[in-house]
Amino acid sequence: MKICVVGAGAIGGFIGTKLALAGAHEVSALARGATLTALRQHGWRLRQGGALHSAAARAAASAAELGAQDLVVIAVKGPSLPEVAPAIVPLLARHTLVLPAMNGVPWWFGRGVAALEGQPLASVDPGGAVGAALRFEQVIGCVVHASTWTSEPGLVEHNMGQGLIIGEPAGGTSARVTALADALRGAGFDVTASPNVRRDIWYKLWGNMTINPVAAITGAPTDRVLADPLVLAFCSAAMREAAAVGAQIGCAIDQQPEDRHAITRKLGSFRPSMLQDAEAGRTLELDALVGVVREIAQRVGVTTPNIDTLLGLTRLFARTHGLYPPAA
Repeated sequence: MKICVVGAGAIGGFIGTKLALAGAHEVSALARGATLTALRQHGWRLRQGGALHSAAARAAASAAELGAQDLVVIAVKGPSLPEVAPAIVPLLARHTLVLPAMNGVPWWFGRGVAALEGQPLASVDPGGAVGAALRFEQVIGCVVHASTWTSEPGLVEHNMGQGLIIGEPAGGTSARVTALADALRGAGFDVTASPNVRRDIWYKLWGNMTINPVAAITGAPTDRVLADPLVLAFCSAAMREAAAVGAQIGCAIDQQPEDRHAITRKLGSFRPSMLQDAEAGRTLELDALVGVVREIAQRVGVTTPNIDTLLGLTRLFARTHGLYPPAA
């Protein structure tokens, strides 16, 4: 396959390097700035298990230079997607699959959900620009379970996990998902082909939507967040609200917050992606993780006072530090 990774940061670089190392595909990157320079100078680079792995990379700043692809992996930060989506149209032929390897709720999430049909999710697709550029029929849903970061532009550090859950956004199974799962397994990923990837996305969000922003505004790693009984109770309350929202859109959660906290504790102390972004001065992916949950809740008639508070506090923190757009 011809595969292009759009956004070769921590997750995009991880996926791109493993695919390039497998040697079965022509893997390119659409990048910019220091990451583009690093890819051109050093190729794909991944440090995993104490060893540095590298592979040649074709990298470009223009989608037109790379041309139509069989698979486009989108791994940019959520706030960048409305600008990026129209720019990558030259990568997309009629047969091209689009795999968004991104945090939170994706732009296509409302398609097929009766309560959300008729208008895009403004939190993640303002004005519908993303949905207009990226056809729903070409999308394969994706959930990434991997802990990675970049120690310098173009150099990905892998801590744990290499799981990918993929599936048809409309649900069910398909030959194209089966074929893509096989290709990703060939690159060393632990792949699950899910018949309900929308629910898998909501479940991951359910676990991340509190820990991520709380860590960002406090500077505390996960173990310290979980160790504070007052903070933990607040997180649990927000999670119960998110579970109630999920039940209204076909994404029921069959666990209690305490069950999810126990899973997070087993991972040890780590710094979630939003905390890493805050420390690096990068725009926070607040809308895809929290804002969109509040938007969906309002559209299905579920009250979310704790989620509202979480969004308000994190948004104020981010705006104060220049990590979120100012109020209109």
